[in-house]
Amino acid sequence: MSRPRIAPLFAAAALLLGGCSGDPGSSPPYVEGSSADVPMLFMGNSHASINDLQGMVQSMVVPSFPGETVEAVEAPGWMFLEDRIHDPVSNALLRGQDWSYVVLQAQKYSTTGCCTYSTEEAKVLIRTAREQHAVPILFPEWPRLGVDETFTIYDLHVSIASVEPACVAPIGQAWDLSLQRHPGRVLHNADGNHSNPAGAFLAALILAATITGDSPLDVPVLAGFGVDADTQALLRIVAADTVAAWPPRTFCPDDPY
Repeated sequence: MSRPRIAPLFAAAALLLGGCSGDPGSSPPYVEGSSADVPMLFMGNSHASINDLQGMVQSMVVPSFPGETVEAVEAPGWMFLEDRIHDPVSNALLRGQDWSYVVLQAQKYSTTGCCTYSTEEAKVLIRTAREQHAVPILFPEWPRLGVDETFTIYDLHVSIASVEPACVAPIGQAWDLSLQRHPGRVLHNADGNHSNPAGAFLAALILAATITGDSPLDVPVLAGFGVDADTQALLRIVAADTVAAWPPRTFCPDDPY
């Protein structure tokens, strides 16, 4: 991912999110933000990071903002949202400037259905993103290989957005549709949990459509991400059909593109 215009930013410790603690006499954390015209902040764990998913999103979004610079910035470390909210550096980065979009991934959910995890941290992060004039975007993870959990994950994120308005990207639905139509096109890494480059590309198409409101069919062929042109063409159709069936801005209808 290119990072063409990085600028240093500082945020006072007193502005950290509720629930964080620190020495009021200590220096605020040093963080890097973005001086791009369209800065996008990603907060998540490995699912939102590996295979340069954020670089894919950045490349897909650029054509929708002619004459403007676009940059995807990754918050430091791989964390669940409930941990992110207590990380001083992440909070300084989030509050250190106005963002155009803040993508939130890594809401904890029970893989067995035995437990319930707090969603309050995600709600606070959404509110804080809005305070920074950003459109908040929730990133529900794709299902694990062979596990029917798309709507368990998606509905959990919808429950959050129903309280604190945010876009909800239908990434799991896109993966299900792709695996149904093109079972020979592998999307998972060998661990059955993370993405391979094609899986990351499909998730990025959904996120880019969520950000811009433009059709995934308009995304040009992208080189350098390990996904061949034929696969990209198939995934663009899958992504377009998915966002038509599951509009990602349903829960943030008043937000501008």
